[in-house]
Amino acid sequence: MGNELYSIGQAAKKAGISTQSLQYYLMVGLIEPVEVSQTGRRHFDEKSVEKIRLIKKLNKSGYPLRAIKELFIEGSESLKGDDK
Repeated sequence: MGNELYSIGQAAKKAGISTQSLQYYLMVGLIEPVEVSQTGRRHFDEKSVEKIRLIKKLNKSGYPLRAIKELFIEGSESLKGDDK
């Protein structure tokens, strides 16, 4: 079960958001699929669903999506910089 992949609709439902919201998150670069099939279908894992839930919580708390994106980008850049 740990390696289960979800479609956009399944991931959105598990995260408690609309499919349109998840598609928007993808469009603005807040989240990326873990896999894209040969037919172009995007798939997400449980870690992706958790990230979507976090984005939703932060946004509902008043953080604009732009600030959330910057937080994720800066956080991942600082993690890369810690590889010494």
